[in-house]
Amino acid sequence: MNTCVFERRRQPCLAFRVVLSLALCFLGLLPCMAQVSQPPVSQSTPPAPVASRHGVARIYYIAAEEVDWDYTPKGRNLAGLPHPETGDDESGAGMNHRVYRKAIYREYTDATFENLKPRPLLWEHLGILGPLIRAEVGDSIRVVFRNKTHLVLTIHPHGVQYAKDAEGTLYKDGTQGIVKADDAVNPGATYTYIWTIPESSGPGPLDGTSVIWMYHSDFLGAFDLNTGLVGPILVTARGQSRADLSPKDVDREFIVDFSIFDETSSRFTTKNIGATPGILRDTNPRLREKNLLYSINGYVEGNLPLLTMKRGERVRWYLLSNNNEEDVHDPHWHGQNVLSYRMRADTVYLDPLAMIVADMVPQQEGTWLFHCHVNEHLTGGMVALFQVLP
Repeated sequence: MNTCVFERRRQPCLAFRVVLSLALCFLGLLPCMAQVSQPPVSQSTPPAPVASRHGVARIYYIAAEEVDWDYTPKGRNLAGLPHPETGDDESGAGMNHRVYRKAIYREYTDATFENLKPRPLLWEHLGILGPLIRAEVGDSIRVVFRNKTHLVLTIHPHGVQYAKDAEGTLYKDGTQGIVKADDAVNPGATYTYIWTIPESSGPGPLDGTSVIWMYHSDFLGAFDLNTGLVGPILVTARGQSRADLSPKDVDREFIVDFSIFDETSSRFTTKNIGATPGILRDTNPRLREKNLLYSINGYVEGNLPLLTMKRGERVRWYLLSNNNEEDVHDPHWHGQNVLSYRMRADTVYLDPLAMIVADMVPQQEGTWLFHCHVNEHLTGGMVALFQVLP
């Protein structure tokens, strides 16, 4: 089993640390602390903090697994727009329900990877996205990754700080041996990634109290993203978190990923549509277009769970895009405005692989449309609904 030894290599030997700790404790220079077992996993609490030389270590147990993903679990065109087509097509996937074989990240309760950690209703809307990873500036993150698929995969983070043995990207960087083990995690193997959260990973001068980053598999880059292997990281400013690591000045949070999944450039393209991955752009563009899924969190045509908030609440929207081509997105809220980078707007701009934050205090009650304003994306099904209650 592959394990990351980066942190252990830079620590003094165990015996020396034990003797030193006991001496400092005896002299009253260090609090005496017994080892604390982790409490039962709660749907509303973050991972139990563990002391480390980088503040608090947030530990996550994340596996990659193969699933049959339905982009339309509740049916077609739930937003009631007139343009999406229905019926069967020639793609082989079927148009009444858009189901494809994919690989996604899922969270477990511990290192045995036997018990899935339930996703709270509050975060049901994450959909295809991997587990939410949270931390505060000054913390470290430890991701114990188990590859349960038949593919070679990784976890590569954006925004946080990492050493070469926790980068999760395969390229010719002059490293070898154990330092390369993070770049290609084989089927059935386990690897521990260690990242730190310095000030440069937290909110900047134009940000609020929290920012969004992402993580994804980066063994075969674009193919891994189209396969479904992507998840969010939220970082809160130092001292600005509640116990659950949410920012103190926010009442409700939503994470929305505007992404075009190209099922003709997936690690499962051959299984899903019987074609060679990556060639249909040139050989059969019409078939490729029918297998482009214009999704929000892996759902199309209004299938995203209804995003519900109350009038007057402080709502923070974290927006990202994991499509890796030239496509940009223009997320647009009907009936409400947001503040993004201290500017008022009802439509924001998302580059490929971009991550931004928008704050809203909803005023108009009712059920409203939320969609990408790029025409092709809108007609392709990149739409959802949100509701403002009294």
